[in-house]
Amino acid sequence: MKIQFTRFVWLIAISLLAVLPVFSQKVAKTVSAQNKSEIEKIVREYILKNPSIIREAIELLQAQEVQKKLSLAAENLKKLSSDIYLDKDSPIAGNPKGDVTVVAFFDYNCGYCKMSLPTLKTLIAQDSAVKIIYKELPILGDDSFLAAQAALAAKRQGKYEQFHQALIDSKQVNEETIKAVAKQLELNYETLAKDMADPKLQEELTRNLELAMALDINGTPAYIIGDQIIPGAINIEGLISRVSLQRTKLQKPNPFTDISHRFFQKKYLLKKAKKDTFLSSFYIWGSEKAILTQES
Repeated sequence: MKIQFTRFVWLIAISLLAVLPVFSQKVAKTVSAQNKSEIEKIVREYILKNPSIIREAIELLQAQEVQKKLSLAAENLKKLSSDIYLDKDSPIAGNPKGDVTVVAFFDYNCGYCKMSLPTLKTLIAQDSAVKIIYKELPILGDDSFLAAQAALAAKRQGKYEQFHQALIDSKQVNEETIKAVAKQLELNYETLAKDMADPKLQEELTRNLELAMALDINGTPAYIIGDQIIPGAINIEGLISRVSLQRTKLQKPNPFTDISHRFFQKKYLLKKAKKDTFLSSFYIWGSEKAILTQES
């Protein structure tokens, strides 16, 4: 018990040094030469007098942890760009050559996914320059995994989008749902079942899971738009706003216009400099002449 308390005290001590820089400087000056037990006593007395500091220390540690995760996710967004955007096995919708891409991670048995994903259909109906990349992320059990396999297998028969939408629209997705949707879409179920068992589909789902973990995506739905990871459901207004923001970021000035502007700006400044030099010389000549006139 004493050992655990000692470790706790040291943890709080470290946190205090982060929360109270002024206090840490005083401690470093006044008790650096004292032994460990005296330091613990000082810290313990301070904590007892200021118990709220424990909450502040914990909040600070949590904030630092969140910031660390965000920084790592931002770094991985760049590092894993090809896995996010160039995986040929990932189904796409909208404009394949769209200027803005929305990446969606989802599970067919996720209630928030069923509420949020239909907005992607609305988005591409309103914006013909948007590309959607679907990342199947079955994290809610065996039925979800089976549904993801079935959707990717339906892609091989050219009906991913229809199959995907039918599963999203279903209240609960399981094996019976999959069979019913396959029949409704007139898919060859024997071929579908065979493709569902293909190890390559398992590999694709594993890649999606590893990608989500690397980006600290631990729930569904989740979206990636540009350099932003958006966890949770989002409405159509939010999607449109973020897509517009990303499109603005992607806009670049016309190179010719930019070069021309800099050329004429440089020419103007050079001309102005020559004019200023002439006026300065004229002013000096005029001043000298005036002085000579007065002296004569």
